[in-house]
Amino acid sequence: MNSMLTRSYRYCEEVTQREAGNFYPAFLLLPPPRRIAMCALYTFMRIADDLSDEPMPDKRRNLAAWRQQLRAALAGSYSHPAHPALAHTVQRYGVPAKYLEAVIDGVEMDLEPVAYVTFAELRNYCYHVASVVGLSCIHIWGFEGPAALRYAEDAGIAFQLTNILRDIAEDAARGRVYLPSDELAQFGYDAKRLTRGVRDSAYLAMMRFQAVRAHAHYHSGTRLLKRLSPSGRAVFQMMSSTYRGLLGEIERRDFDVFHGRVRVPGWKKALFAACALPTRFGWM
Repeated sequence: MNSMLTRSYRYCEEVTQREAGNFYPAFLLLPPPRRIAMCALYTFMRIADDLSDEPMPDKRRNLAAWRQQLRAALAGSYSHPAHPALAHTVQRYGVPAKYLEAVIDGVEMDLEPVAYVTFAELRNYCYHVASVVGLSCIHIWGFEGPAALRYAEDAGIAFQLTNILRDIAEDAARGRVYLPSDELAQFGYDAKRLTRGVRDSAYLAMMRFQAVRAHAHYHSGTRLLKRLSPSGRAVFQMMSSTYRGLLGEIERRDFDVFHGRVRVPGWKKALFAACALPTRFGWM
């Protein structure tokens, strides 16, 4: 590995250690080459996400520039410290560039007011902000068979649906309602009541429906485990357990996401990590 590439991977690892408090411990379950590759992938995605926090109209312009810089980097022309590591990761592990482009698409989808009419629309959003992340990751972790792609996609949908259920109160306060309006209407609920934090029987029925859907996607995503390398299984198991634990906490609170942020207790995260270790070292 030449000095430029070494410096680039070191930069990405420093960014990941600093910014990815919830994910970096899971990356440590991977062999060093795959761990630093995950850091390169994370750094690319983190920068794209950070660009969306800048003032309008800079967001779209800067994201468009980041997209062009991505394409140039994959062609061998680097304009950012993360680019050599990212290009090396993409080439070494065969990460399809379309997934990286889709990550930027997903960030752009959040630049406008959010309102989805159907689950098909919401699913497309979840694919761009979550599934493509998992699809990129499994190329670094190592997987077998085309079915793994479908299961990774479903796992990403499950993760993002969980995030949406956790964050519906703060999202609604910002004018963002991700839950499909036709499903809200199906249960006799609406976005205005969501904004006011109305937690009535219609709300509870609607949220139980959403939780059942998320669980179905978790069930499909679990099938990915057997199709991953041992170290990849460990990382995925830890991340999946954490997100699924978050959904369980939401359900345990009877879907009260209006009074304090729902979190997975630290002791449960530690337990999930301990459970992932046997998979990492081939004991299971």
